[in-house]
Amino acid sequence: MLFREFIEKLDNEGKLIRIKKEVDVEYEIATLMKMLDGNAILFENVAGYDMPVAANIYSTRELVADALQIEKEDIIKRIASAIENPVEPEYEKAEGYKTLSSLEDLPILKYYPQDGGKYIASGIVIAYDDEYGINASYHRMMVIDNNKVVMRILPRDFNKYIEKGVRKFAICIGNQPSVAISAAISADTSVNELAIANSLSKVKMIEIDGLVVPEAEIIMIAEITDEMHDEGPFLDLTETFDIVRKQRVAEIKKIYAKENAIFHALLPGGLEHKTLMGMPREPTIFYEVAKVCDVKDVYITPGGCSWLHGVVSIRKHNEDDGKKAIEAAFRGHKSMKHVFVVDDDIDIRDPNQIEWAMATRFQGDKDMVIKKEKGSSLDPSADPVTRETTKIGFDLTIPMDKDKSKFKKPELPLKLNIDDYI
Repeated sequence: MLFREFIEKLDNEGKLIRIKKEVDVEYEIATLMKMLDGNAILFENVAGYDMPVAANIYSTRELVADALQIEKEDIIKRIASAIENPVEPEYEKAEGYKTLSSLEDLPILKYYPQDGGKYIASGIVIAYDDEYGINASYHRMMVIDNNKVVMRILPRDFNKYIEKGVRKFAICIGNQPSVAISAAISADTSVNELAIANSLSKVKMIEIDGLVVPEAEIIMIAEITDEMHDEGPFLDLTETFDIVRKQRVAEIKKIYAKENAIFHALLPGGLEHKTLMGMPREPTIFYEVAKVCDVKDVYITPGGCSWLHGVVSIRKHNEDDGKKAIEAAFRGHKSMKHVFVVDDDIDIRDPNQIEWAMATRFQGDKDMVIKKEKGSSLDPSADPVTRETTKIGFDLTIPMDKDKSKFKKPELPLKLNIDDYI
């Protein structure tokens, strides 16, 4: 399902909020996105632009499951299976695209007054290297001219490509669901994230301007320059503003857009940002924990910025399973700061149940794993230079030498239908 096809599906099912009133790209759309977070929105009338803006499209697990046409309980195992069994996609010649003159033709948002400028937050970079193959990854882009952006590029795969001499690449906006998810997966450099996407749900690939990319609403052909420019401030996953840094500048050489193209805006720190970034980390944590104990489920929590906190549910067979799961979880997601390991009777998506397990099954002097090591650059409390942080794992499982019945809530004494009483 392509991006616009999913929007049409949501509309037909009554799951899309259409806003017909004229809205401004500066602050107004972002404010409405936040107020309606978790709901798919289409802004039909954007002041000064012919192009509508779609937002919050993949902002919940329910929406992601709907887009992939699976049950939400199956998301982790489907992503894990796709990671383990990538399928290289085929491609065809691009059709149905027109060219735009500059970035000024796109309804790029300014989200907050503190932002360094207008930002493209949903753009997926597609780069190719003869040795490594295709790489797909997210990079926020601040507009500094009508044909230039400054990009936040971490020292990961795309940076390796640049250091090897790759200059030309594509930026895709308005991507189909499997591409939007897979581009956030931290795979080995030699692994094609689009092959993971194609295994997750068939990807339509096209050749355009000499590059092979996933079909998207908007495709920009760009080149890295030798110029550096201040990037930021920008609100990140933690819903705090990231610092200003000197970052690489890219020149936009061409802009291709579908007829009646839809621009995809992604709210920084919003649920869509958190879902797309955090959810792909769950299979990697699950995989590592499964190596050391019997794991049931994994959840990266929205309250933990969908990045810094995780919960792991295990079926405990040995006394040290909880601590083994903690160590494995940190290996599965190196940016995680706190992890909570619970028994399989705890609903890991209910923070009240997790807190209850901590209150009744946890002793701080023996059930914590504390370590000092490099964490996430997104954590504002970490060392700003070394990124060193204190990581803590909480073993909230029932001790093996205790009577388990004393640690469990009783079932209701009768099975009743509440409708018979109200």
